[in-house]
Amino acid sequence: MEKNIRNVVIIGSGPAAFTAAIYTARANLSPLVLAGFKWGGQLMLTTDVENYPGFPQGILGPGLMEKFREQATRFGAEIITEDVTAVDFKVRPFKIFVNQKSYQTRSVIIAAGAETKWLGLTNEQRLIGKGVSSCAPCDAFFFKDKKVIVVGGGDSAMEEALVLTKFATSVAIIHRREQFRASKIMVDRAHANKKISFILNSEVVDMLGKDKVEGVKIKNIIDAKISQMPLDGVFVAIGHLPMTSIFTGQIDLDEKGYVVRRSQIHPGGGSTGNYKMMTSVEGVFVAGDVHDYHFRQAVTAAGYGCMAALEAEKWLDIQESN
Repeated sequence: MEKNIRNVVIIGSGPAAFTAAIYTARANLSPLVLAGFKWGGQLMLTTDVENYPGFPQGILGPGLMEKFREQATRFGAEIITEDVTAVDFKVRPFKIFVNQKSYQTRSVIIAAGAETKWLGLTNEQRLIGKGVSSCAPCDAFFFKDKKVIVVGGGDSAMEEALVLTKFATSVAIIHRREQFRASKIMVDRAHANKKISFILNSEVVDMLGKDKVEGVKIKNIIDAKISQMPLDGVFVAIGHLPMTSIFTGQIDLDEKGYVVRRSQIHPGGGSTGNYKMMTSVEGVFVAGDVHDYHFRQAVTAAGYGCMAALEAEKWLDIQESN
């Protein structure tokens, strides 16, 4: 058991977590960042990041996260690359467990992010790593001169498809609706690429192949007809699931598992004041994709991390004065 009680423990390691670490470190709160074994968040799986302010020529996702981490450590944040296995927000100070070790802390900032949402097909799980992927920047090289599809209709699907065109001979984007959720600029880029085709009003209902992907079954939503499409790879880009399983029963989550902020419950702030980034438990704050399912951008995650850090600092100051 750790004898020292921390001021703040940050759970996560993406833009929200490291921004919170930068701000709390500069406030002399000596934050502990429990980053997880796969630190860095979703940007670690991204190639060119062109829309983060301050990098007019763009920057690689892992490179951007290295800069975030370096800046946090420069100001004194302690970073441990291990996964949090459990939390106890029903006691004070709060307890955060990392396997057999535990940390006590006066406040917490949850910035655990989100993970890939899969299609839920039996053969999909069996073929992950054998032609089924959720990360084109990671795996596109393995599909050189091959035929692949991307399932999804958002910016992520367009980005995946564009990356794949650097290696694959053809890329088909399959989307269950007529219109895309993606931004116009990303859809235009996809349409402008001659390697990319579109299969709309359709969904993948099965994946074919024994030891590797050999094709998929596609159902047309309008007429319910099912057809087979031979191919070599399937890239799933239909969204993400918040990393909140360890917080079940500890704080309020919505029906999709995203963290609910106190301001959503008490718009006026309630008895604890107007803390926009506080969760249902006083002293536990949240930032980034673990609660934000609207924007899901690195820059907004960083902004939320800043807000959570400032509110945690303010709340801790008030506790000291009471």
